Amino acid sequence: MDGSWVGTWRPHRPHSSIMAQFTSPGPKYSIPGTTGYVAHNPTKTKAPAYSFQGAKLPMADSCSLGPRYYIQPSVTRTGKYVAPAKHICGLPKIKTEVTPGPSDYSTDEAKKHLYKRAPAQSMAFRHKAVKTDQPPGPGTYTLPRLVGPNTAYTHASPCYSMKGKSKHNGFAEDLSPGPAAFPKVELDVYKKRAPMYTM
Repeated sequence: MDGSWVGTWRPHRPHSSIMAQFTSPGPKYSIPGTTGYVAHNPTKTKAPAYSFQGAKLPMADSCSLGPRYYIQPSVTRTGKYVAPAKHICGLPKIKTEVTPGPSDYSTDEAKKHLYKRAPAQSMAFRHKAVKTDQPPGPGTYTLPRLVGPNTAYTHASPCYSMKGKSKHNGFAEDLSPGPAAFPKVELDVYKKRAPMYTM
């Protein structure tokens, strides 16, 4: 390897920037960029910038039922539907009570409700004697009059009487002549006459 090199110089990393490696004036000039909004070149027009929004945060757990819960088809809005079924259980306890049989009843008294029979009178004790005091009847009392102007304890209605025709202040009375009895006076007599036009 040493034979291929001439002299003591060997390739090495430069300690500083070399101007020949840049096509621009070089990194020593701090020219602001024209992209983005941070340290933008003030001499250039800034175009609208759009940013990409990050992923949405996972939604909080909801208290309502979601699609991850499987609802049985038997659950309805009125409750769970259960088909009628019989339960297997033991025999019920039978109470051995002694009850009267059909021959213990008497059906003779029931015939009078089913078939016609003659009226039968029953023996009973004598009733108590009816009181003999008789109160006065309705014709015994004398009630005051209720019709007319002079009553005892009621308000009498207004009474009207028939009267003959009066000649005074009647509709047939001949009074003094009214306004229609005088002749009509024309307006031209006491006012300025209006102009009259003839064809």
